[in-house]
Amino acid sequence: MPQSNLHFSISERKLYLRFLDVVFPIIGFYLVSLFTDYQYFNFNSPQILKWSISLSIYILFFGVVFEMYNLKVASDKYLTLRSALLTSLFATLFYVFTPYFSPLLPSNRIQIFYFFGVLLVSILVNRFIYIQFIFSPRFIKNILIIAEIDEIETVIALNEHKNANKIIAYVSDKKMQDEENLTFIPIQEVILEDAITHYFINEIIVTSKSLKFLSKKINNQLIELFEKGVIIRSIDNFIEEETNRVSEGQLTPNFYNYFTFSKSHQNNLYLTFRRIFDVFFAIIGILFFLILIPIVFLINLIANKGKLLYVQKRIGKRGIEFNIFKFRTMVSNAEKNGAEWAQKNDQRITPFGRILRKSRIDEVPQFLNVFSGDMSLIGPRPERPEFVKQLENELPFYAIRHVIKPGLTGWAQVMHPYANTVEDQHIKLMYDLYYIKERNLLLDFKIVIKTISTILFFRGT
Repeated sequence: MPQSNLHFSISERKLYLRFLDVVFPIIGFYLVSLFTDYQYFNFNSPQILKWSISLSIYILFFGVVFEMYNLKVASDKYLTLRSALLTSLFATLFYVFTPYFSPLLPSNRIQIFYFFGVLLVSILVNRFIYIQFIFSPRFIKNILIIAEIDEIETVIALNEHKNANKIIAYVSDKKMQDEENLTFIPIQEVILEDAITHYFINEIIVTSKSLKFLSKKINNQLIELFEKGVIIRSIDNFIEEETNRVSEGQLTPNFYNYFTFSKSHQNNLYLTFRRIFDVFFAIIGILFFLILIPIVFLINLIANKGKLLYVQKRIGKRGIEFNIFKFRTMVSNAEKNGAEWAQKNDQRITPFGRILRKSRIDEVPQFLNVFSGDMSLIGPRPERPEFVKQLENELPFYAIRHVIKPGLTGWAQVMHPYANTVEDQHIKLMYDLYYIKERNLLLDFKIVIKTISTILFFRGT
């Protein structure tokens, strides 16, 4: 059965969810006040606009923290219920305890419980409508690929768990042996406009590396379709937008054609703000560190005997070594056989050390490094000299991560936190390079929010 040309892209879905997560609760409170004597959120008050805006901000902020706008979460009923519950709970708590931006606390405290209930139900109604009707095959974007087989296989593998895209057909010089679900169109015979009409194609993805593969005939057809408003983009661009990491195809001897530093690297206002931001939060982090010291010390005496802190050499900006500070999480003689990466369920990690790692508390002493300027709050995670030497030999572009300060948290850290092999480090490198290429205040904010989510959901390594 042919699908509709109507579809929602990933960004449109997120915008849809954000907008209606705000609209549905406002409508919910209006209906409750219309048919009951509910007074806490009073629509007759001259301050209703201010109250509505502040409530919207709380919903959106905690929605991001608790992953309401992660499309994988949004498509799962259980995960949606969990995230909606947490978002509603924290939005309610912060809302009722900031009376300058919200109504005064009601004398009848049960109205706060009603407020939480209406907020939760309203968000869930919106989310279940999304799952039932919007997260639906008829709204999925249909894609046609024009490329050689190896590039097509790369896109198929990346798109396997994507909910907004469906690869319908591919144009190539030969047919894939093990792929019977996709329509093969020989490149010598293709008429792209007919293919778009017949298969209800919404987007065309074109090879990035083999320009000779595209004949003048194909290029002319693509130009005509582009003029008619058909979305056409390269495979490298598709990979970067879908994965939020740089494409392998960009890391070639002429990488500078594709990989340019973010304009933020030369933006003194951005860099000054980042340093003020680092110092401000480093001071707060150091105060928290001082509070933690006696608590961690006492537990260490029982469950993690040995030194409280450990110091290690790490590689920083421009390849300069510095000493990093962490709460010790492993047994005292953990590296008697030399440096080695921590493994999943590593036996060298003590039970208390595992808690410190999962909660990221072991990283708190690094606020000292942030304050001193060796590190920033956000950037690629600093690695040990022994591993850097190995990784630079095996991953030719690894040294590029050292053009900016390493960070307490970073894009690779929140997107691919677990890495104990060269292959994992390669994936993390793709994320780090994406951050170096694209970094800006919005991306920094996303990293902070994702880090908060990692801590709250105990996803530390």
